[in-house]
Parts: sequence; structure tokens; C-alpha cells
Amino acid sequence: MRAMLWTTLWTTLRETLRATPRRAAAFRAPKGPTEGMTEGVACSAVTTDGPAPPQHVCAAFGVGAEQLRPLSGDAGTGPLWRAGEVVLKPVPSPAEAAWVAQTLDALRVDGVRLARPLRSSDGRWVVAGWSAARYVAGRSEPRHDEVVAVSLRLHRATAHLPQPRFLANRCDVWALADRAAWGEEQPALDEAGGGAQFRELAAARRPVNGLRPQIVHGDLFGNVLFAGNAPPAVIDFNPYWRPPEWAAAVIVVDALAWGGGDDNLINRWAELAQWPQSLLRALLFRLAAHALHPRSTPESLVGLDRVAKLVRQLV
Repeated sequence: MRAMLWTTLWTTLRETLRATPRRAAAFRAPKGPTEGMTEGVACSAVTTDGPAPPQHVCAAFGVGAEQLRPLSGDAGTGPLWRAGEVVLKPVPSPAEAAWVAQTLDALRVDGVRLARPLRSSDGRWVVAGWSAARYVAGRSEPRHDEVVAVSLRLHRATAHLPQPRFLANRCDVWALADRAAWGEEQPALDEAGGGAQFRELAAARRPVNGLRPQIVHGDLFGNVLFAGNAPPAVIDFNPYWRPPEWAAAVIVVDALAWGGGDDNLINRWAELAQWPQSLLRALLFRLAAHALHPRSTPESLVGLDRVAKLVRQLV
């Protein structure tokens, strides 16, 4: 019942924030039951907001414009569109989208399905600001420990990847919040929106010796799908250059703040290296994003306040 109440509340908030950039995970409820999903967007309802892919984009990815139907959700620049088993997605950063597509095309993860990218007829990953991927069936479920386990498997498979250059040039809310959490940047944070909590908790940061940064998916909460006996699916890959322990901690923070996770979730992964400090930086990341985001609300800060009380006991 508790999880259902959380889902109802945060689904309402998510709809209010639909016009914000796609990486609005800090203010997003776990996705509810859907007929299928790809690239992190539910397919249970349609929306007509935003332009459809132009005909030459459809032709480039081998789909007919007459097959298109919009999927509920938003990629930051407009809705996603499905044509059969192909989903077309507008991308704000062609360099990042091409890197993600090339990476996922070659990546193999034991026991995990991936939404595989599709090339255009001339071999490109991005055409006129659009990318394509295979449709992936499943739904997000409050199986938080399983999501953390998926994160660890995924990041064992990405440990060898080099750091892409575009990460250093990112300046969106999520990139600024990430750098603020690690003390690499000091953006002005709205006090009432989470800045006061951030400042207090940041004083508890300590060195995290032994943690190795690598490519991680920094937004797995709500982006791991379950479908019967099929392996879980990972979607909407949002790359960060951080330790895998931090990526796991972001899942735990999100699950506790907005997914109805039980308090003991914070302790069940305590064997991970530098766990208290990883949790602290994950919480600082979400607090900074909340304080920076123009559409954050007092209601969306309630869950983070709950997590802050738990993390204070560890650090």
C-alpha cells in the first residue's frame, strides 16, 4: 500500500514536470505497469505533443511514417514514436547519442537485456537529431535490490570503457549537480530547494580512497524493466564517469525517496566499498539537482529529507 501511495504521488509530479529535460529522474516516480517500454518511456498511453519524425528520418531507419504512433513520455525535446519494433527518439546531443548507441551496440552483459540501437540505412546512429532503438518489453517494478544487482552486473561489463570527451563539456542541471556532489564545482543552490541540506551534508564528505571511476549508468531507478521470466532490461543509458558504488547508491537514494523502499535497504548493500560516502554523494547529487531545477517543488523534496535522516546516521 505504501509503495502504491508513493507511485500515485510521484506520477502526478512527473506529469507536471513532463516538459523538463529527460534526465528528470530526481522528480520522477517509478514507472507503473505498461504494455512495453523502450528507452525509458511507457507505452500505455499516447500523447500528441511535439513533432513526429520527418519522413526522411523514418525512411533512413526503415520505417513508414504511416506506422508511427506517439508513446507517452518525453525525451527532453519531444515524445518518442514507435513504428512496429522500432522506436524513434529525438536527441538533444548527437555526440552523446552516437556514443551511447555505439557503446550499447557492442556491449554484452550476462543476464541483462539491452535496448539495442539501430543504424540508419547509411550507417549513422543519429539522423537529423533522431536516433532509433529496438522496442523492449517490460515494466518498472519496486524490486529495488534486484535493480542494484543489475547495476553491479552492468558496470562490471562497462569497466573497460574509456571516458568520452563529451562528459567534460556537459553543463545541464544533472551534470552541474554531479560535479557539485563531488566537490568539483560550486554552483549557486536555492536554499529552500535543497541547498541548505546540501551545505550541511557536504561537510560530512571524506576522501573515497579505493573507488575507481568508470562509465556508469547514473539513472537506473525506473530504468530497469522486468518481463516475466525474461532477464531484466536496462534502458535509457545516461553515462557518468563515477564509481559503480555511487551508481548503486543513487538507486538506493531514489528508491528510498520516491519508490517506497524500506529503511533497511540502505543497510543491505553495506558491503560495497565506501558505502556511507557513496550514499552521501548520491544524496548530494539529488539535492543539488533539486536545488538547481527550475521546476522542483517543496513536495518533491520530502523524499530526500527522509533519505537525509538515514544517511546522517551513517556519516
